[in-house]
Amino acid sequence: MNKAKFCLIIIFLLMVVIESHAQQKTYCNPVNIDYGYTPIPNFSEWGKHRATADPVIVNYKGDYFLFSTNQWGYWWSSDMIKWNFISRKFLRPWNEVYDELCAPAVGIIGDTMLVFGSTYTGEFTIWMSTNPKVDDWKPLVEKFTIGGWDPAFFTDDDGRFYMYNGSSNQYPLYGVELNRKTMQPLATRKEMYLLEPWRYGWQRFGENMDDTFLDPFIEGAWMTKYNGKYYLQYGAPGTEFSGYADGVVVGDNPLGPFKAQSLPLSYKPGGFARGAGHGATFQDKWENYWHVSTIAISVKNNFERRIGIWPTGFDNDDVMYCNTTFGDYPTYLPDGKEDHLKSRFTGWMLLNYNKPVTVSSTYGNYVANNAVDESIKTYWCAASADANEWIQTDLGAISTVRAIQINYADQDVEFLGKTLAVFHQYKIMESSDGKRWNVLVDKSKNRTDVPHDYIELAKPVQTRSLRLVNIHVPAGKYAISGFRVFGLGTGKKPTAVSDFIVLRTSKDKRSAWLKWSPVDNAYAYNIYMGT
Repeated sequence: MNKAKFCLIIIFLLMVVIESHAQQKTYCNPVNIDYGYTPIPNFSEWGKHRATADPVIVNYKGDYFLFSTNQWGYWWSSDMIKWNFISRKFLRPWNEVYDELCAPAVGIIGDTMLVFGSTYTGEFTIWMSTNPKVDDWKPLVEKFTIGGWDPAFFTDDDGRFYMYNGSSNQYPLYGVELNRKTMQPLATRKEMYLLEPWRYGWQRFGENMDDTFLDPFIEGAWMTKYNGKYYLQYGAPGTEFSGYADGVVVGDNPLGPFKAQSLPLSYKPGGFARGAGHGATFQDKWENYWHVSTIAISVKNNFERRIGIWPTGFDNDDVMYCNTTFGDYPTYLPDGKEDHLKSRFTGWMLLNYNKPVTVSSTYGNYVANNAVDESIKTYWCAASADANEWIQTDLGAISTVRAIQINYADQDVEFLGKTLAVFHQYKIMESSDGKRWNVLVDKSKNRTDVPHDYIELAKPVQTRSLRLVNIHVPAGKYAISGFRVFGLGTGKKPTAVSDFIVLRTSKDKRSAWLKWSPVDNAYAYNIYMGT
């Protein structure tokens, strides 16, 4: 082969890769990053598993940088699609061995990024970098004397610098102004906000917000300034619950006083991936607002969690909002200035909810239907991790398939911590009649870790059955918590809900019973609330 022909082939292949990447216009929560396996041994009593939470995303020089709990590194992305992992341990030899950078604070002063982890010791380092796309960091403050769990940094428009922190079911969030050169406090820290579960029902502890065993937790501070007002965000009431949410209080000063918005800001109590608490708000390249927060799994441990990203903004009355409707369905990515009061949902519906499933084998009671029951907490597991273990879903009729999400689960994982160079490989076959099968997606050569892989098809496909065939998984047995197929069916749209009734009592205005007449051809309902 001559050099000219070889160069043309390389250019063609690059064009194919670039075109394929450019065609992706949507994403689907949970965010598809290479989550590490929780490195803390006693947090894995029900099996070793992936976990992270407490995310922060900052826009730094036009790129997005994602930090979260115990990942032995962080990610950056230019487009919110492909996330590049940078391996790094931030803790010093005198710090804890396992709990690596828990619930980190990430701030920007001028052209410098700062990172600091949760601590009560006053022994952690504040790190600084002007080149965070690589592992290029140096200490700004060797031992930051102000400890605090779940810290957050905020730089105001006038250059003044603040830190917020707090994680407790007894004490409030705190805030303090810091000298931006020495990082020493300029005054005594002030109380910012303490939960009011006696007033706001969503702040009560428990899966159904009715647990009196513990008081609710407030944690995960984050500050956003908009139109001259300060929006202090916080997580509540507990990270393991479907109702894990971020609330917001609003003030005219970065240290308050604040007035609470009565409803949660980011709240997703239903669906496949539940929970939207302890997060951060950032702007994209076009100044659209987004909120990144924690999704609960909490099966192998209370702290088994993932990350989600949701469209966010401020309405005409400067009320801060976050849109999580269809938040774990295909959602359009930003490509310019957008109005997030309008839905980013593609309209592609879930085609295989509780539809017939067949599998190559089953391990224990991790049955096949768990992969299509719209719960990230349950999963099907094959008897092995061998190549050609498979799961097949029947859509019930010829449908228009637009996207597929494959959510892997953890069963019999062998290792802890962040293990690099692990990967998933698979193929997806499609058939209109269950007899003749065609390759729809081929990732047999993939060398990346994709625990929540999302595939937006370049062209929609008319088909009825899809088969996911394993080639390689990073660890443990072959297990799937969600084999989710999105697109459009051929049936009629569900009719409007009728006889919707809200029942309340004078005894407790925080609670209500909701009733409505079921719609025969609906598989789910979205319920909205407001003041």
